[in-house]
Amino acid sequence: MAIPHPAIPVARRLPVARGFPWPAASGPDQLGTDTFMNVLVTGGAGFIGSHIVDGLLAAGHRVEVLDDLSSGSRDNLPAGVPLHVADIVDPQAVARVFEAARPDAVCHQAAQMSVSRSVREPLFDAQVNCIGLINVLDAAARHRCRRVVFASSGGVLYGEVTTPAPESTPANPVSPYGITKWVGERYLKFFAEEHQMATVALRYSNVYGPRQNPHGEAGVVAIFCKKLLAGEPDRINGDGRYVRDYVFGPDVARANVLALTADLPAVAPGTLTSLNIGTGLGADVNDLEAMIRTAVGDALTRRGRGATLPPPEHGPARPGDLRSNLVDARRAGELLGWKPTIALNAGLALTAEWFAAQLG
Repeated sequence: MAIPHPAIPVARRLPVARGFPWPAASGPDQLGTDTFMNVLVTGGAGFIGSHIVDGLLAAGHRVEVLDDLSSGSRDNLPAGVPLHVADIVDPQAVARVFEAARPDAVCHQAAQMSVSRSVREPLFDAQVNCIGLINVLDAAARHRCRRVVFASSGGVLYGEVTTPAPESTPANPVSPYGITKWVGERYLKFFAEEHQMATVALRYSNVYGPRQNPHGEAGVVAIFCKKLLAGEPDRINGDGRYVRDYVFGPDVARANVLALTADLPAVAPGTLTSLNIGTGLGADVNDLEAMIRTAVGDALTRRGRGATLPPPEHGPARPGDLRSNLVDARRAGELLGWKPTIALNAGLALTAEWFAAQLG
């Protein structure tokens, strides 16, 4: 059984981060925990991780971040949050961070997250998503962490599905990225049973929103926003008839905060609980591009920069891309009390506005 660290006094809470609204902490029992916790967020300077940091701070917990800044940014973090710049593939570096942070719980978001890169570089994908995870889990076990929450993926784990897939759907990953996420859950289960940790795998659908990095290959919404704001055409792969379940980043962050801190009878020491996080609603890339085009046009008009945006271009299909993928997140509602709150049109408008604001 994990040995809890002392409660974190209210006076030591770090400032609540800027950004999207979170309920203010009203006391230790707000999210079902009997103490404020020290939480280490790996990948916490990134897109989803930084929103999780915001939510944990708003709930009164103390947060530290481990990130190699390969895709994240210090600018995503509020002042006062300790940032340990380290690579999860380096076990000594991970051990040093855990020794400094001494977390009660870990939220593991750091990952190689590009499906197409995993197809081209499966060894790199496995090094980050398997070896890196094992390094984090080993350190968490050594420091007797109470709970570990892992960013898994329903978007690739179930393979081709045309109706929302529940967690009972057999795993059928078709890309190295999907394979390493499935292997990651198996390692999570092993460490939970071996070291009596309570573990949760959140199987995200396609996450989008403010702070998403538009410079990599993952994150079509961010990429399209950046191109259109620069007056460049979006590039749609293949025929664009690839259906995905798009879920707003701060909604995903809220699921992580609940999974980390809520009093969950189903999440007991020695167990793994896997939960889908998505909307169950699909949109193909052609429709998505049209909605983003509208959102970007509105953002530019509000700034007095209305313009005719260039039409999209079409390129070749990407290897490893699924035609259709949707997840059924009802179990997350039953266990966590979670459900998505931001519809796709509204989320795209908020995202386009955020990207436009970065340009001034």
